[in-house]
Amino acid sequence: MNMFPERFSNLPEYAFPRLRALLDHHQPGGEVVHMTIGEPKHAFPPWVTDIIAENAAGFNRYPPNDGSDGLRSAIADWVKNRFDVAVDPASQILALNGTREGLYNACMALVPEKVRGEQPLVLLPNPFYQVYMVASISVGARPVMVPATRDNGYLPDYTGLPTDMLNRVAAAYICSPSNPQGAVADKGYLRELIELAEHFDFKIFADECYSEIYRNDPPPGALQVARDMGADPERVVIFHSLSKRSNLPGLRSGFVAGGPQSIARMKQLRNYAGAPLPLPLQAAAEKVWADEAHVIENRALYQEKYTVADEVFSGVQAYQGPEAGFFLWLPVDNGEQTTLKAWKETGVRVLPGAYLSQEVNGQNPGHEYIRVAMVAPKEEMRQGLIRLRDCIYS
Repeated sequence: MNMFPERFSNLPEYAFPRLRALLDHHQPGGEVVHMTIGEPKHAFPPWVTDIIAENAAGFNRYPPNDGSDGLRSAIADWVKNRFDVAVDPASQILALNGTREGLYNACMALVPEKVRGEQPLVLLPNPFYQVYMVASISVGARPVMVPATRDNGYLPDYTGLPTDMLNRVAAAYICSPSNPQGAVADKGYLRELIELAEHFDFKIFADECYSEIYRNDPPPGALQVARDMGADPERVVIFHSLSKRSNLPGLRSGFVAGGPQSIARMKQLRNYAGAPLPLPLQAAAEKVWADEAHVIENRALYQEKYTVADEVFSGVQAYQGPEAGFFLWLPVDNGEQTTLKAWKETGVRVLPGAYLSQEVNGQNPGHEYIRVAMVAPKEEMRQGLIRLRDCIYS
């Protein structure tokens, strides 16, 4: 008797257990530098802990499921200030326990059982954040991985898919700035994607959690472009969090914003299956969303790191620095072999690109890359990058 669902039986091992299996039975070849996981290490605003302490009595209460009025209002103000889009905090915003919750539940709440009488398809970039795939599988949809490679600017070309496939699409995930490549979808790309979604009547799930870390110009938002086009208000839902913007991955404050009907359906699901943020943490998040000074300081630190990376890899012909985010996507002959070589010879710990992508038609677009997280302190990061360069490109 099989007591477990088959729908998850073919999932690959998650990236980080897979990395441990590759590296941990080998000794590092130098002082260890961790450059694998995208966990911000810059300081978060020091007053956050004071706000949590001041509101500690809130731990004695069940928190509001949708987010407090103050938190949703602060988020709405931020969306207005950042993207010049007015959203109603009561009907168009849902506070999340981190964006991963929302990116998963968007499929649960918004992807129908059938599209034109057939199994629905969910489009995702390849490489991709793994929750996109699992969310699709969970609702009985078929995930369709569309390559995001150097040839297409590291953004998936959904417009090039055949019509018979597009007729079955229920939703498309897009990550901009992209993880792992740091590519930014400009307004033209977003406009074409939204036009495609309008024509074939599917939703866009826009994961924008890296939007506040960028090299030059602020990345545009999907909700902003949809508004300018006069698209269906239910066409786009966006996802953001404080994890990267404010160096608060452990606070678990994110949000989803979109059309009132979409948000109502996500709220209804959350009423039954959600885990809202505790009130003291909501109070802290409210203040953090309202403050931009620390975000500007944080972005400047990453901009310094871009400069360091560009200097270290200036002689590497295939090197391409990111437009945004805090990852380097470095070309190599074989990502897994290079990761092991770097660990054994230098102690620098990186992630094979193939662990973030899937093989489709015999091709894995991450196979010839490694992902390097630029989250360590700047000088530690510099030394790690120099060791990597000398090991893999000399």
